Amino acid sequence: MLKRIVVIVAFMAILSGCSTVKGWFGKDKDDGKPTEPAALVEFTPTASVTRLWRASAGKGEQRLGIGQAPVVADGRVYAAAVEGGVRAFDLQTGNAAWHYKSDARLSGGPGAGDGLVVVGTLDGEVIALDAATGVEKWQAKVPNEVLAAPVIGQGLVLVRTSDGRVSAFDAATGERKWFSTHDLPTLTVRGNAPVTLGPGVVFVGNDDGTVSAMGLNDGRPLWNQVVGVPEGRTELERMADVDGPVVLEGTTVYATSFKKQTVAIDGPSGRPIWVQEHGGAGGLGLAPASVVVSDPAGTVWALDKTSGTATWSNTTLARRSLTAPAVHGDYAVVGDFDGYLHWLRLDDGPGVFRFHGPDRR
Repeated sequence: MLKRIVVIVAFMAILSGCSTVKGWFGKDKDDGKPTEPAALVEFTPTASVTRLWRASAGKGEQRLGIGQAPVVADGRVYAAAVEGGVRAFDLQTGNAAWHYKSDARLSGGPGAGDGLVVVGTLDGEVIALDAATGVEKWQAKVPNEVLAAPVIGQGLVLVRTSDGRVSAFDAATGERKWFSTHDLPTLTVRGNAPVTLGPGVVFVGNDDGTVSAMGLNDGRPLWNQVVGVPEGRTELERMADVDGPVVLEGTTVYATSFKKQTVAIDGPSGRPIWVQEHGGAGGLGLAPASVVVSDPAGTVWALDKTSGTATWSNTTLARRSLTAPAVHGDYAVVGDFDGYLHWLRLDDGPGVFRFHGPDRR
């Protein structure tokens, strides 16, 4: 039940921000290949998914390219909107718990944990709220817009800004403890991934196609590993952003890039375990035996977690501007540009269920 709520709420919230570089930079080249989104193929559903509730979180982001999503923590769903403040809902019922009203242009987050809900703004503000009541606890300032959800843990709030900086604040007081910077390429994909916390370590996916590890206490660099190689004659061709969250399981770090490369990395040393030529900027879903990614062409891939070998692919959603996959029980779920959610069977990849909005399936 909880998984169903989380998947439906989270994906319906981020679909308005789903886009691809094709959408930003114009039409594909006239090379005779199809450019229109693939028509949806009818099938008999073999899985059943039921919407349990829905609630409004404010106005959508329109064309800001933010990709905001709700976050689930301690039996609640927290959601923010560029216009509309921050809201908390009961995870089981969808009933409103509180509403923090704000005129700030909320863009990054929310993030939640350790009794806090934290959001960032397009104007470089960081706002921390009490998770139980929505009362503001502190504010801090960062030098650029916040597009990624702040991450809270181990006594710190970590905020990623669009200029490549990661800032660490004391979770109790909002005092800045340290910051680190990472040089940006000339042209990058709009958006950033939140940082990923490990025991005493921060992992960051960067706009130059790398993943970095830093010490949590002081931001000291530990290692830097390439995920997507920025090759090409033009700045557009060299875009290699790691814009999806880095995923940590045990001591293994998984990341995927705009260059369609997915990598498994040994967390302590930074050495690559395997590299596979399938992936995308949006991120990945981690299943018990596989890593699931969607590429810019609209193909969904399952990669063996141990070796990186592709175990299946689904091409039926070609050119539909897919979100990153989420793993939901025995299924991988992706959203598309038209507001549909697609459930694919994890074992072998066929579509088993489709959902759209309040009344359509």
